[in-house]
Amino acid sequence: MLRLIDPSLNRRQFLSAGSLALGGLTLPGLLKAREATPGRPITDKSVIFLFMQGGPSQTETFDPKMTAPSNVRSQTGEVATTIPGITFGGTFTKLARQAHKLAIVRSFVTGDGNHDIKPIVGKHTFGANIGSLYSRVAGTVHPATGLPTNLALFPRSVNTATQEANMNFGKFTSSGQLGQAYMPFVPGGDGKLQQDMQLAISRDRLDDRRGLLNSLDGLRRAMDSTGALTGTDRFQEQAIDIILRGAAGAFDLSKEDPRVVARYDTAPLVPASRISKRWNNHKNYADNAATLGKLLLLARRLCERGAGFVTVTTNFVWDMHADVNNATMTEGMDYVGAPFDHAVSAFIEDCESRGLSEKIMLVACGEMGRTPRVNTKGGRDHWGNIAPLLIYGGGLKMGQVIGESTKDAGEPAANAVTIPDLNATVLNTLIDVGQARLNSGLPREVTSVLSAGQPIRELL
Repeated sequence: MLRLIDPSLNRRQFLSAGSLALGGLTLPGLLKAREATPGRPITDKSVIFLFMQGGPSQTETFDPKMTAPSNVRSQTGEVATTIPGITFGGTFTKLARQAHKLAIVRSFVTGDGNHDIKPIVGKHTFGANIGSLYSRVAGTVHPATGLPTNLALFPRSVNTATQEANMNFGKFTSSGQLGQAYMPFVPGGDGKLQQDMQLAISRDRLDDRRGLLNSLDGLRRAMDSTGALTGTDRFQEQAIDIILRGAAGAFDLSKEDPRVVARYDTAPLVPASRISKRWNNHKNYADNAATLGKLLLLARRLCERGAGFVTVTTNFVWDMHADVNNATMTEGMDYVGAPFDHAVSAFIEDCESRGLSEKIMLVACGEMGRTPRVNTKGGRDHWGNIAPLLIYGGGLKMGQVIGESTKDAGEPAANAVTIPDLNATVLNTLIDVGQARLNSGLPREVTSVLSAGQPIRELL
């Protein structure tokens, strides 16, 4: 493990304190391995996968079916979009004004109605997070900025007062058979990489994120001024720099323009005091509202600085059965849909203003959709035959609706898109597949996923 020792100690004491363990490979060794493998078959693009845990309704999001019977059509009404003839569910007023910058798939099939995380970790990816497959090709850290290439962001990544990440239906940080080196890094959480970084700073300072960032900045300045790194192996120097320079600032939202932070902030939309306590999942709704916008802002910062794949999710909020645990469709879309509309629209505006629409691709979907008909309590139940899917950016063709559903939005009527197709779309955005296939060192898991599906052709 890497221990950051008081800089007054000598260089040998500092360097012999340990190294960052990455699946048995030290960080300096990893950097050497990366340099020894030129021509990595990756693009300069990044993907943010916003996982809508619980299963969002296709009807109340992007396929309202307002001419259908009352127990089928969107319970939140509809709103016209900037694409002629296309409407979204009534909650998505801001996204409707940005529809020409989106691609909406109305024929996406996840295959079953089980609660799991199969679009991002499942049998189609051999039990590994898609980001782990990517980092197996790209390497686990960016050689210039030192950021991990594969990260997972949960509510505690931006707000330590929130609940722990829900792993009851699948482990977002799984790397399958690829090894622990390729697990996503989890800031503000308990990811393996963080467990392997032991900071020789008092526990109360470690618990204080601001204090930790200040300590890292102070340590870097002290080492620069004393010349403690003079004469070290350059890979050791880069390994230290990864911790002391690259990582700290990227995770610090206070470095953003306050107006940008305010634009992303979803907390004021749904204060916890407004959420009914009659639903057992009221804390999930509150955590989602408190953090979703800032999670997307943090994801954008990380992608700007070299992250290739970032998983973003909040705890189980899209499961709108209208039972003891979950809200009705109308109330649930107020609690969950409104923050989603606000956060994603802020993200799009931000990326457009920063010239990142070609570089960053956003994918948003859940593990399933909801039943075509509303149940007797005003909710919708599990449904695996169709689910909503939103895509933005990545240099792909936007401003379109892909595929169509049946009259009740119950299954694809044409042009079904499957999880392997989505995986192929994501990986083809991140990886130069032609070059990757010539690399005999790639494991079977990566080559199999690259060839299992077909990229969504309308996007290309």
